[in-house]
Amino acid sequence: MKHPAKQPKKKGGKATVEVQQSKSPAEFFAENQSIAGFDNPGKSLYTTVRELVENALDACESVGRLPEISVAIEEMSQGQFNILRSTIQQNSGGKKHDFDLIFRGTSLWTIDDDSKKKVELDTENKKDTNNKQLISLHGEVDVEKIESSLALAKSSSGTNNEKKINVTGSTLKKSKKKERGITESSYFRVTVTDNGCGMEHDAIPNLLGRVLSGSKYGVRQTRGKFGLGAKMALIWSKKSTGIPIQVITTHDNSSQKTSHCVLDIDIYKNQPRVLLHNTMSNDDEGNEKEPHVGTEFTLIIGGNWKTYKSRIVQYLHQLAIITPYGQFELKYNDLSPIKEGGKKSGRHISIRYDRRSEQMPAPAKEVKYHPSSVNNLVVTRLLEMTKCKTLSKFLSFELSGISPALAKKIIFDHGADGDGGRKNKHLNFDEHMSPADVNDAQITRLVQILKSANIFKSPDASCLSPLGEYNLNLGVRKVIEPDFVATSRDKPCAYEGHPFLVEAAVSLGGKDAKEGITVVRFANRIPLLFEAGADVVTRVAQNKIKWSSYKIDHKRDKLGVFVSIVSTKVPFKGTGKEYIGDDITEIQQSVKRALQACCQQLRVHLAKRNALRDIKERRSRLVKYVPDASRAVFELLNSMYKRKIGESSPDDNHSDGARSSKKLKKSWESGDSGLSEQEKMVVKCTLENGIDEKTIKDNLLSAIDFQLTNLDAEDESKEADVYTNGISRKSRRQQEEDLKPLFLVPFNGHLEHQIGGFINHPLFTFQPFKPIVSSDDNFKSG
Repeated sequence: MKHPAKQPKKKGGKATVEVQQSKSPAEFFAENQSIAGFDNPGKSLYTTVRELVENALDACESVGRLPEISVAIEEMSQGQFNILRSTIQQNSGGKKHDFDLIFRGTSLWTIDDDSKKKVELDTENKKDTNNKQLISLHGEVDVEKIESSLALAKSSSGTNNEKKINVTGSTLKKSKKKERGITESSYFRVTVTDNGCGMEHDAIPNLLGRVLSGSKYGVRQTRGKFGLGAKMALIWSKKSTGIPIQVITTHDNSSQKTSHCVLDIDIYKNQPRVLLHNTMSNDDEGNEKEPHVGTEFTLIIGGNWKTYKSRIVQYLHQLAIITPYGQFELKYNDLSPIKEGGKKSGRHISIRYDRRSEQMPAPAKEVKYHPSSVNNLVVTRLLEMTKCKTLSKFLSFELSGISPALAKKIIFDHGADGDGGRKNKHLNFDEHMSPADVNDAQITRLVQILKSANIFKSPDASCLSPLGEYNLNLGVRKVIEPDFVATSRDKPCAYEGHPFLVEAAVSLGGKDAKEGITVVRFANRIPLLFEAGADVVTRVAQNKIKWSSYKIDHKRDKLGVFVSIVSTKVPFKGTGKEYIGDDITEIQQSVKRALQACCQQLRVHLAKRNALRDIKERRSRLVKYVPDASRAVFELLNSMYKRKIGESSPDDNHSDGARSSKKLKKSWESGDSGLSEQEKMVVKCTLENGIDEKTIKDNLLSAIDFQLTNLDAEDESKEADVYTNGISRKSRRQQEEDLKPLFLVPFNGHLEHQIGGFINHPLFTFQPFKPIVSSDDNFKSG
């Protein structure tokens, strides 16, 4: 006889008994909220805004409507929140007016009195109720009234302890010393408004109050996948404040009625708890001039704006890049009271991103599973749900990329066991067997066949909805304002049967851009802000691309790298879905190809930029010597003029070369100077003051500009010849029109027959020291 194992005993002698328990999905995620990105109060505020904005984008894109999304964040102090919480407790009857005070107005803290302002005095002795008074958040404080109330509170309590007075949410103390270790929590009212399709009236409770219920399951690209976003925001609201959420929505199918719902969630039962759920006429809802469209989502949560303010602003900044067809607006308002000394906190932010494009991406279509992406669970579920009568029809109808002929071939070639015989009959199947008769062993064998066969077509890319190069280019230009941007899209690929597509953009310069590589990542058109160092895009951009081969200095240039990856199943690493690992070779190679295509486009632009920079540097070096060169040339011409005049004097008795001005002028006018035509021209210009130092300087500058312009055109022609023949031919024709040919005519040893013995050209005059001899009179070279 076997005795049961002895149970461990406590010190008191009683045995402990372990109790088997089960948790609902809502309770599990409430205890493990970091899985959904709710790590701390600051990140919970960021994730709440992110999830609500993405839900709004999905609602707009599902009906092909250009998104107009507004986010309003209002911060309140702990004292204000306590007033709000007590108001909810007192008005728990579920009246619409009470919820409007909670979710829309600030009248809870602005109770005005015409005679004087009131102040709520909150003392440590909460039993005494005579020292409680109300004032508005705005206006001046009657300090004498506060001090008299404080004295009354001290006398009534019978103690000499120092009391605190809560004036508009702040604390006034009689002592100058501040208490340490006590920090007040901050609370935020978040309101997200969109112009999307809205929600059906009866479906609102389950859409928002039941975890893991949603409409995005299936084989297609979606921003969300698990049905957690808005539900986790509701769970965080319940954990941090205990206040329900409010939804005002108008569905497109019932645009005459607007639904108003206030609900909570029972995390232990994973069920919604509806506090208010009614409809109202859309024409006069809220006395608005225009009918209500879309959804307004309001909730009050705990958070930390200081630590995650930059993340929220950065998220909207990058969302405007990947969604240039949307209009986004962020308003932050600090409702906290006046601080000590009469200075208001005054933190107010307003950011707006206007629409740049009206071209929306095509919506993603739901497709069937690819054979290489299935597993035992998927095949079992498909077999249970199929209406096909035979196994061959099941393969060709329920899976993509399998034709009826291919299904029969797969069954015929692999229907038997691995040895091709019929030894293990429980593993065999034929084309005529019913899907309901397929057992677990046959399912495993079928999955092995589908994963190992390489005869299927590539996955259907119609289930993807990429942004497009046009929109990506506009998005980068709108937000970053770069000097130049290049975009590229790689061909659709697949990993493990899941299709994906990579789009990339590389920008140079831009406002507020930093030197070096700045990587911006998107997954299914969602900005990824965390864990950037381990992401595949960052590692490829920093380690796999040879930027120097594309004439890019990745350490000095202001380089922006934008990569968007869309897929039916994004291979995120970790539970937070914040980065994509580089262990999938197909994705890594696709990202590399897309970035290289962008760099090829940048190379031509950078070649022109570098050539212009070199030309400017060369010009600056040459211009520096122009004054000295022009002065030297002028002195040379002047001395040549004097020497020529002296050599051609008819009076040989004057050995010193001096002559009177009358004789010089007379010999010049008579034409007996004995100078060549070129020398005459120089002497004439010098004699008549036609050539001076300023003229030489101006002509030298013009010559420098002319030569550098031709050099620039030649560099462009060479660079274009490498990439585009059309541009090369055009540049060459322009160069041939601008340049003038030079011909060297043979002298045949008789220099005297030439005009002055010179070879003339528009840019220079050439006089050879030795005769150029050639037997061919028609010889010429250029």
